[in-house]
Amino acid sequence: MFMRSMLFVPADSPRKIEKGLGSGADAIILDLEDSVAASAKEAARGIVRGVIADIAGRKADVLPRIYVRVNALDTGLTAGDLKALEGLKVDGIMLPKSEGAASVRRLSAMIGAIEPAEHRGETRITVVATESAKALFGLGSYESAGPRLEGLSWGAEDLRTDIGARDNRGADGRHTEPFRLARSLCLFGAVAAGVQPIDSVFPNFRDEAGLRLECDEALRDGFTGKLAIHPAQVPIINEMFTPSPEELARAQAIVDAFARAGDAGVIGLDGEMLDRPHLVHAQRLLARAGR
Repeated sequence: MFMRSMLFVPADSPRKIEKGLGSGADAIILDLEDSVAASAKEAARGIVRGVIADIAGRKADVLPRIYVRVNALDTGLTAGDLKALEGLKVDGIMLPKSEGAASVRRLSAMIGAIEPAEHRGETRITVVATESAKALFGLGSYESAGPRLEGLSWGAEDLRTDIGARDNRGADGRHTEPFRLARSLCLFGAVAAGVQPIDSVFPNFRDEAGLRLECDEALRDGFTGKLAIHPAQVPIINEMFTPSPEELARAQAIVDAFARAGDAGVIGLDGEMLDRPHLVHAQRLLARAGR
């Protein structure tokens, strides 16, 4: 399932969680990591457990997918985060500071120990895959991460700290070269692994024009969704990452034309010569729209 928007919500704030549930996001991420102070993590786990148990009684068709961002594997907190979810159905876990397929396999085994028997294997994993210099060298490994892996995203703030950069954006507001490299490698790693590439957050939630520009650049380059940090960003992200009726009609026309042509490698459509890459692109666009 493609997720256009994934909204981070502090796990220790029931009010913000409820607002997130009604935001229109395709997924909300109950954040037990950066949004929660160390002294509040245990209480936040209890809130998350209560929220997920409550959601189980609501109509699924009016709710976003529910993800939980756990603390990184090297913190010693991940097992406790997952223990709070034992026996509950959760759509997915977001793993920060992943370093490659081995991180995902380790987390997957931990999820298997707390997952309800009737939903065995259903919990998916999305990782933030660029938060250290070391992590960049693991981006080619995710193809072997296993069937739970659903998406790769990237982050600039922790990477900035790790490499000692003064900033991660230039005067024009765009990411500087080291971070654009991380972004590109994340895109390539996700596509190579056959999972969804999800663009990072745009931190200035009041800058609608800047968000639209960053969404447009992400779409241009191949990302199919974006992380959000505020409910106000969700409608714009959803709009930008929803294929237009014209795009869908064109894609369907390409798929239909190839179907009529049988086993042709090249076809003509509306005066344009199209080959197999055009067909694959059209099929992927239709898949994003659930067609």
